[in-house]
Amino acid sequence: MKDSFIKKIIEAAGAAAVMTDEPMERHTTFRIGGPADLFVRPERTEQIIRILDLCRQEEVPYFLLGNGSNLLVSDAGYRGVILQLDQNFQACRQEAGKITAQSGLLLAKMASLAREASLTGLEFASGIPGTVGGAVAMNAGAYGGEMRDILQKVTVLTGDLEVRTLPAEELDLGYRHSRIMDENWIVLEAEFALEEGDPEEIRTRMEELRTERQTKQPLEYPSAGSTFKRPEGYFAGKLIMDAGLAGFSAGDAQVSEKHCGFVINRGCATAEDVYTLIEKVQERVQEQFGVLLEPEVRFLGF
Repeated sequence: MKDSFIKKIIEAAGAAAVMTDEPMERHTTFRIGGPADLFVRPERTEQIIRILDLCRQEEVPYFLLGNGSNLLVSDAGYRGVILQLDQNFQACRQEAGKITAQSGLLLAKMASLAREASLTGLEFASGIPGTVGGAVAMNAGAYGGEMRDILQKVTVLTGDLEVRTLPAEELDLGYRHSRIMDENWIVLEAEFALEEGDPEEIRTRMEELRTERQTKQPLEYPSAGSTFKRPEGYFAGKLIMDAGLAGFSAGDAQVSEKHCGFVINRGCATAEDVYTLIEKVQERVQEQFGVLLEPEVRFLGF
């Protein structure tokens, strides 16, 4: 990467916001990933626009990162610019049964803020380890709830680097899918409509879900959550279990014995270990049941 390009990025974002050769294992819930050439934490939308414009002018690849909770980064890292919208995009406001949050706010934090405001509807999201931006883009969900159930409108940065606000009805929200993903837009802010509720009932429900997750999911190990999307008419975890793959491993990556829908890092797994294991699971399940499992995890740098 040219020094002149790096200098321009520093001028756009400020020296304190730019890191070189930043290990991505520090920024993914898998705790895996080689170095990114440039890692940038912009503070304002104008900086995001400027950085993306520079990347396009210089034909440098870029990737937008939230909490890294649904991502596997190559052991070789990423030859380009990573922009992380987390700690500088966490503003949140609540009024008249609505919560408006910037893209970097953690879902768990937003769910807690909703509970404190006696607003119900976000309980399902309290244990999803992602950010608002990523959750909206992929229509994240759990325990019978999805973002589309409560989403009202979204402010995005389009491919033309224009800021637009769209109602949820125009986002084609489906199972782990949205127009945002198709268009490669960037979520800047989202508004959610919630209902008045009893704070103790909300707290109780969140505790119930927390207990269920701890009981059924391998939260004690690094992972990216559910590794595969739910195939129509099936459950990915059950297919994997029925294929006899509980505990199956490649290097230090393993199909969780606690929940076969999770591939976990037992401590020293490489990205190649995880990638190889995912491929082997796909092959075995397709051979036995004729079902091709589609990864929910995104791959970067492969």
